[in-house]
Amino acid sequence: MDLIERFLKYVSFETTSYDDTDDFPTNPKIFDLADHLKNELLGLGLKDAEVDQYGYVYAHLPATPGCEDVPAIGLMSHMDTSSAVSGADIHPRRFKYEGGDIKLNDSVSITLHDFPEFSKLVGQELIVTDGTTLLGADDKAGIAEIVTAVEYLLAHPEIRHGKLCLCFNPDEEVGRGTEHVSTEKFGCQYAYTLDGDQLGGIEYECFNAAGATIKINGVNIHPGSAKNKMKNAVLIGSEFIQMLPPAETPAHTEGYEGFYHVDAFSGIEQEATIGMIIRDHDRKKFEERKAFVERAVHFLNVKYGEGTVELEMSDTYYNMRELVEPHMEIVDRAKDAMRACGVEPRISPIRGGTDGAGLTYMGIPCPNLSTGGGNFHGIMEFCSVDQMRKMVEVIVKLVEVK
Repeated sequence: MDLIERFLKYVSFETTSYDDTDDFPTNPKIFDLADHLKNELLGLGLKDAEVDQYGYVYAHLPATPGCEDVPAIGLMSHMDTSSAVSGADIHPRRFKYEGGDIKLNDSVSITLHDFPEFSKLVGQELIVTDGTTLLGADDKAGIAEIVTAVEYLLAHPEIRHGKLCLCFNPDEEVGRGTEHVSTEKFGCQYAYTLDGDQLGGIEYECFNAAGATIKINGVNIHPGSAKNKMKNAVLIGSEFIQMLPPAETPAHTEGYEGFYHVDAFSGIEQEATIGMIIRDHDRKKFEERKAFVERAVHFLNVKYGEGTVELEMSDTYYNMRELVEPHMEIVDRAKDAMRACGVEPRISPIRGGTDGAGLTYMGIPCPNLSTGGGNFHGIMEFCSVDQMRKMVEVIVKLVEVK
């Protein structure tokens, strides 16, 4: 099956993950894609392909003769998509990009004014959405590239490689992608996630991350007699948000700069709830950010009365850099593979989460590699067919034993 035919089949499965449930996987529809992948891998000849009770897909490509002692390499991509935009009933469009703005529908366009980086994609074949859903390149492009690379290796037994261990997982988008992963079933000594964006990206450091829920308990009194009695939870919540440094939000930070991000706010006078995430690459600054949130909550409780504001905050994942750096040979291996395929590698920090961080802290060092997509989690998501094909070459070169 062709790489792009495979990718378009994968995005036809609705696999949105949700953060408002304790179930795992958070969306049982993930099993539809998981079962499809299992059957596809079995059809390719990976005899041990399986789906476990949590929706993880595991499979292994045995080492070629004489390479049985080569360290096993893992390849991982996630099946779920973000809940920020609908991932159901996706209508992709494939075309050669000749430059200029890209019209997705009558009211939505990807403009060069807003996305000047598209000028570097002129001449490439792109896949975009119809402007009503996300595309699912995050991370079904990664899955398609891994499966296509395995198919290529099976068709070319002259390419020597060690054991390859595959894992396709649910719930990465809600920070739970490695929650139930079995390192024993995965079976590798180190791994790579295929979950990056534009071609050439290699990432081995990420944010330290925490999530917080702030609940405001108000007192509702008829507005006509509310003086010195009403505590409007919506206004107190707004006051908390105004206490956050305005220059330290995602819209005003880049590179190694951390942030506070309010991603949900709802309520009425009686009760309101704020959802937020806290991120920083530096562990000390990360702890300082969490302490700042705690102080803000304490301040409001002093001002409005104890119990007015309740805080639930917990860490989600940590920067994997310090655990990958003792194994920089695996990063160098990725650089060499890209250069061998005519791709100049770019090392940069991940401004988001990665299953690689979870795996790294479970004892499997795991950098992240590009997939050829972009504008993830939105209706302007896209992927480059040219870059996806190049990443298949990179994967093959990455696992080849000289």
